[in-house]
Amino acid sequence: MTERQKDRPWLMRTYAGHSTAEASNELYRNNLAKGQTGLSVAFDLPTQTGYDPDHILARGEVGRVGVPVSHLGDMRRLFQDIPLEQMNTSMTINATAMWLLAMYQVVAEEQGADITKLQGTTQNDIVKEYLSRGTHVFPPGPSLRLTTDMICYTVNNIPKWNPINICSYHLQEAGATPVQEIAYAMSTAIAVLDSVFASGQIPEDRKGDVVARISFFVNAGVRFIEEMCKMRAFGRIWDRITRERYGIEDAKQRRFRYGVQVNSLGLTEAQPENNVQRIVLEMLAVTLSKDARARAVQLPAWNEALGLPRPWDQQWSLRIQQVLAHESDLLEYEDIFAGSHVIEAKVDSLVEECLAEIERIQEMGGALAAVESGYLKSQLVSSHAGRRARIEGGEEKIVGVNCYQATEPSPLTADLDGAIMTVDPAVEARVVASLKNWRDTRYQPPFNHPRPCKALEKLKEAAQGTGNLMAATLECVRSGVTTGEWSEALREVFGEFRAPTGVSSAPVAVTAEAGTPLAVVREKVARTASDLGSGRLRLLVGKPGLDGHSNGAEQIAVRARDAGFEVVYQGIRLTPEQIVSAALAEDVHCVGLSILSGSHAELVPDVLVRLREAGAGDIPVIAGGIIPPADAEELRTAGVAAVFTPKDFGITEIIGRIVDEIRKANKLDPLEVPA
Repeated sequence: MTERQKDRPWLMRTYAGHSTAEASNELYRNNLAKGQTGLSVAFDLPTQTGYDPDHILARGEVGRVGVPVSHLGDMRRLFQDIPLEQMNTSMTINATAMWLLAMYQVVAEEQGADITKLQGTTQNDIVKEYLSRGTHVFPPGPSLRLTTDMICYTVNNIPKWNPINICSYHLQEAGATPVQEIAYAMSTAIAVLDSVFASGQIPEDRKGDVVARISFFVNAGVRFIEEMCKMRAFGRIWDRITRERYGIEDAKQRRFRYGVQVNSLGLTEAQPENNVQRIVLEMLAVTLSKDARARAVQLPAWNEALGLPRPWDQQWSLRIQQVLAHESDLLEYEDIFAGSHVIEAKVDSLVEECLAEIERIQEMGGALAAVESGYLKSQLVSSHAGRRARIEGGEEKIVGVNCYQATEPSPLTADLDGAIMTVDPAVEARVVASLKNWRDTRYQPPFNHPRPCKALEKLKEAAQGTGNLMAATLECVRSGVTTGEWSEALREVFGEFRAPTGVSSAPVAVTAEAGTPLAVVREKVARTASDLGSGRLRLLVGKPGLDGHSNGAEQIAVRARDAGFEVVYQGIRLTPEQIVSAALAEDVHCVGLSILSGSHAELVPDVLVRLREAGAGDIPVIAGGIIPPADAEELRTAGVAAVFTPKDFGITEIIGRIVDEIRKANKLDPLEVPA
């Protein structure tokens, strides 16, 4: 074979950050030394939702799923000894994206960097937060303004930066089909570009520069052919929209630029070693086809369904990428799928269906109107319910979960509690103390920040007007303002937003004909309600803390509704006090708490204590989420009636167990009917 120039490999990242800025800095430098070619920063939930670590909602969440960054000092420590001018940094941050980018810019300036050379991405896609991930803060209109201002600022001042990463990743995690994933992401892109061009901040001859900096962040699932065709369809639709709607003539500016994190939804707690081959197959879907190859790839670790991966687990995922890029001959060939009639037919079908759905959303008034009406959320909840029903019915097979369940003991999980990394609970107290010290000393040498109150007043004045908010935000950074202070100032002007849950409008996904499992559970629900003389059984589904991943809670709520429960579900981001108040006001028979962020050890016992103090300690409390075995045992010891984790995939069975716990708590005899 005649040798040809190999293509340059994609950027290789691992999504990382935890505990403190110092600990995360050490992790980043170690990962770079192992051959990682870019950084992907995970921020903790208080940082993502605009709270300081000492806020009541931050309790139990500090440093859990990412690094806490509360002010400029934290950002300095996070990137200490990492030259930002030479780095390509992805920051998964949305509602507070402007704030984090401003801190990143100031740290780069302090390092002596030329900010026009800074490269990287801020996710900054707020629409999918309303639909799937739940770290939104402000209403859609002000949120879109923040995104618009950031895009305009970066195009004019940090031209190599990708100011938005329109993110379909979490849509798939929330149940989106390939058509929904493409259509909803493209509808978001249209809303964003329309807003940018309507703002008057970009001259007509620079529209192409804006389009060229729009990037996407997608999900690659295990259905290899479908996922690879999805990426080709994405590129074809993006080329058409940017050419026809926005008149972009330069083909390079119309290029579909995307990074990918392969699917975490499909990773299993049961037989977790199977996750390795799932990850490899999903990576191939976005790397094998040259014409639809990702520009950056980050892979989850095999044990993410169990808890927080360790550095070694992340290294394993990095090595998977490196073997493919450097040992195989993948990068030596043109697109190996070109000319395939199977691929072309599938892509054509996806394009046609996606364009029809995009048109439907445009007729509703665009992506933001479809968010506010609840249409997009209800469609996702419905799709996800359908997927869960197919898994439970065995139509959709998951090896080790609903088929081929017999297994040898895995050496990877012989010490299950040692197979994941845990965050020291004392970290939160240290971070809070550090924040207090920052507030007390930010006016003193060597910082000598001017009083932050003046900067915050200027920010609020700017927010009340129509000017770009980036200048006022940069002044807040330099004045020593904290993440919570910046967000609170904007909350005062913009207000907050609680997104539709999509639960009430989701159709029935599982039938309840005589003899089916759901019919059996419906009978148990009805008989128990009759025994209690309560009319209907009432279940409160609660999301305490800042964890916005509501998919599991929504599916429990929908199935409980279909089983005959009256369901109380108020959405995400509630304090234990609010949950207990709702449980008492609604006179519920059971409280179900869903937490995936790791804050269960703090928040679930708090709910138990508050129920007992209110004289309602007889209400059974169940917990679900990514909960390690040792933690599950502690929760049961504390009084939790039952703990469910990802291995408990049968939702109808879970609802039956909830009925059993209600009967037990009310001293009713067990029912003979199986659940």
